[in-house]
Amino acid sequence: MLKQRILTALILLPIMLLMLLWANQAIWGLFCGLIALLALWEYGRIVGFSRTTQRSYLIGTAFFLLTALMGDWALPAFVWLLALAFWLVVMPMWLRKKWIPQDVWAMACGWLLMLPFWFGMLLLRPENESVASLLSVMLLVWIADSGAYFVGRAWGKHKLAPVISPKKSWEGAIGGWIIVLIYMCWAREWGWLGVKMSWFGTMLLSTILVAVSIGGDLLESWLKRAHGVKDSSQLLPGHGGVFDRIDSLIAVIVVYSAMMVLW
Repeated sequence: MLKQRILTALILLPIMLLMLLWANQAIWGLFCGLIALLALWEYGRIVGFSRTTQRSYLIGTAFFLLTALMGDWALPAFVWLLALAFWLVVMPMWLRKKWIPQDVWAMACGWLLMLPFWFGMLLLRPENESVASLLSVMLLVWIADSGAYFVGRAWGKHKLAPVISPKKSWEGAIGGWIIVLIYMCWAREWGWLGVKMSWFGTMLLSTILVAVSIGGDLLESWLKRAHGVKDSSQLLPGHGGVFDRIDSLIAVIVVYSAMMVLW
């Protein structure tokens, strides 16, 4: 399993860096669209869409994304506000009440997850401008996840969400948060964040992003547990599926993008 994880990472990392650093906006949009569609396909598998529903759902979403890319569409501020409310208000309630969306609601939830994520990936990487803002957010997710894993493994005793994800601990979450605070101070000094903010603002933003990062992970874990699914797919050997890899990133990209638009 570890060998598979390393080999998969060694293949995917150069592709991601190539797209991030050198692709033009059209190719970047298509690349991010592919990621979003694969994750959406896995989401449909998890919640139990039929083949007919899945096909129509993905074709319709792909058509929308292509049209948005060709038309250079941007989400209006009120949609970003709704996306922000989803992650800061609805998502915690969803986890607390353990909702299981079905039919039309399941479709709507899939779009709420993936569409703002795609727009955010384009927003944070504008044509011919620095990729530092997007890269700093992606690093935040990786640092929070890795920090929580190692701290939790070493000192974790109190379960964070025993029903949804038994391996996560409060100690791990707090450890990951502290490491992110240190990293974000450094990112602020180097001007990576894309917006100017005070030290207090940086700490507050870091705390919010770590919280929604954990929430994104827990939300996907709950969907799988509620539907009796272990991995979203086997597209990435050793890692599960695309949705498994980007669940936290989806939440953080959307919240960070919304805050940039609404700031």
